[in-house]
Amino acid sequence: MIDTARSAATPSRRVVLIDSRTRVRLPGVPSPLDVERMLRASDLRVTGPRVAVLTAVHDHPHADTDTLIGTVRGRLGAVSHQAVYDVLRVLTEAGLVRRIQPPGSAARYEARVGDNHHHLVCRSCGAIADVDCAVGETPCLTASDDAGYEIDEAEVVYWGRCPACLAAAGPRMG
Repeated sequence: MIDTARSAATPSRRVVLIDSRTRVRLPGVPSPLDVERMLRASDLRVTGPRVAVLTAVHDHPHADTDTLIGTVRGRLGAVSHQAVYDVLRVLTEAGLVRRIQPPGSAARYEARVGDNHHHLVCRSCGAIADVDCAVGETPCLTASDDAGYEIDEAEVVYWGRCPACLAAAGPRMG
């Protein structure tokens, strides 16, 4: 249950529209030197595949593994599927990358970590957008029965249709 008094005082959710279907470099993507610093700050060795994968995740928020493999191969040439999977696992464990997997979707990866944001998923085309949490702190939902667990996070996925799919469908009747 959401505390309506608290919700009313909280500003409306900020939606960050990142069209997961496009392959456009986003502003604010770290430089290769920044990526190397991020790896070192996480006590990870700096390797070509790690730099390429982390850069690809920053370049393509919510990308699936196949997209990331293609992007990394475009930068490095030959690299195995397993190498990219291994790097994604290491980066996720280090907290540099977040793995999300909406039901019915392949795993997706994003570099927006350490905040309490959620996702909007289009039922028609599969596009994913970030949306800030309306409550702000974790966990943002309260379980009706915690069964003795110490709950520290709630993952929220909003489902609907994106603006492009709504426009393509035309006006609704009735």
